[in-house]
Amino acid sequence: MAPLCGRKLYYTINAVAGLAIFFFGYDQGMMGGVNVAPDYVTTMKLGYIEYKGHSEGYVATITEPTRQGGIVSIYYFGTLLGCLFGGIIGDRLGRIKGMMIASLWVLFGAALQASAQNIAWMCCARVINGIGTGCLNAIVPVWSAEVATHTSRGAFIASEFTLNIFGVVVAYWLEFGMGFIGDGNTQVRWRFPIAFQILPIFAFMAFLPMMPESPRWLAKMGRNEEAKAILGRLRSEDGNPEDSRANAEYQDIVAVVALEKEHAKRNSYISMFFGRHDGKLHIARRVQLSIWLQIIQEWVGIAAITVYAPTIFAQAGYDSRKSQWLSGLNDITYMISTLMAVVTIDRWGRRVGLYWGAIGQGISLILAGVFSRLLRDHPDKAAEYGGAAAFFVFLYTAVFGATWLTIPWVYPTETFPLEVRAKGNAFGVVGWSIGNGWLTLLNPVMFNAIQENTLHIFGVVNFLSIPMVWALYPETANRTLEEMDLLFASDSPWVWDEEAHFAKLKAENAQLEHVHSNKHVGETPSPPSELVEKDEKADS
Repeated sequence: MAPLCGRKLYYTINAVAGLAIFFFGYDQGMMGGVNVAPDYVTTMKLGYIEYKGHSEGYVATITEPTRQGGIVSIYYFGTLLGCLFGGIIGDRLGRIKGMMIASLWVLFGAALQASAQNIAWMCCARVINGIGTGCLNAIVPVWSAEVATHTSRGAFIASEFTLNIFGVVVAYWLEFGMGFIGDGNTQVRWRFPIAFQILPIFAFMAFLPMMPESPRWLAKMGRNEEAKAILGRLRSEDGNPEDSRANAEYQDIVAVVALEKEHAKRNSYISMFFGRHDGKLHIARRVQLSIWLQIIQEWVGIAAITVYAPTIFAQAGYDSRKSQWLSGLNDITYMISTLMAVVTIDRWGRRVGLYWGAIGQGISLILAGVFSRLLRDHPDKAAEYGGAAAFFVFLYTAVFGATWLTIPWVYPTETFPLEVRAKGNAFGVVGWSIGNGWLTLLNPVMFNAIQENTLHIFGVVNFLSIPMVWALYPETANRTLEEMDLLFASDSPWVWDEEAHFAKLKAENAQLEHVHSNKHVGETPSPPSELVEKDEKADS
């Protein structure tokens, strides 16, 4: 059978990467149902259970919320360790081997979680599972970005995040259905959903050996002929390695690799974080942008809405089952909204998406908080105020799914040099782990102390994020990965200075435009990294 080429190969890679992203979403959503399963609560000694009648069965009451939150948040300690490990193996062993090793970690962790007999066992299993997930999060988006074209890179990764939220939806409805088995107090109610995550990982591992390695990683390792052949398969329908578009991209990649290898001293995590030996490349600046964008992604309120939405639905007068139905429908809205990101992320750009997302989310959170307070003060008007609060919960989720869900994951995959791209993306996962772990512990405390005012705090954070993005985050949409060195070559961190410097460097070598026009101009154009080096020498 002839190997896949062109769009068929492109879509196949997208689907296979989507299996890993689906697992990631499922793994996150799974603990929501596990945490309230009566048998789990008694096994982990988190509280007590009582029988509520035939319609509801056994219901758990949590008396150890800190212990419960600790089991959830320790997973993010694992993802933090795993993403750093993933960045190393992804750059040294390759994207395919790195993802295979990460998958084995996940399988081991999932098996341990599904068989856990006490809290210590569960915590160890969560850390192991988190390490595997962190590895996958560090490598899969990078692999996706490196095989995509510069004009559709954002949409390529954003479409995978539709599967990510589909994983959340599957986890929720599976656990909702499991609650009807017997009287709800069964081991299968929580052990089966944990074990279910093994299925997408098995499928991912089965297809992975048939997938092409990243041509950029192959070129970095000196396997140029393989890189050229894969680029030919990716960029042409007939798999021609001499295709003008594939050849132009190949020339840029090889030139960038040659120059970047001269700066190997900057490639450790410590050197990247502190900016040692990075010259005009300003790697440390890119590290900080990646970390903080992911931390702010959590602080714009998605974790708060996830925690507080069931309370809003319950206060609105809906019984337990109807509240669960509404929470499930909210997840479906969340999944559908990600399709908008697929359409807009490359057309409108990363910055515009973050702007309008922050505005929509901020308004939704503040109004959800206002109506929640009115609902609490006027329970006789539960239908009116509760319905309004529920509407803004749905609106917030839809806006987040269309904007802030995907862009902070896309940005770190684009901005780092090839030599350290997997490690660079790992810093983004570090930020995500910090933000998630922090808020998993903090949210219950905040809601207990200030209740719906917590939503107002996160609403304000959304508006504060707008000037941060405007001033510090340059646009990356529709620019090649090789052009990013030019974009960050300015000594100033401000976007307006970076864009002016980028335009100046581009004007000095108009031949770089051959990638965009899909044809060669002149002999051998200077790669972006060479222009950066020339600029560095000129300044010195």
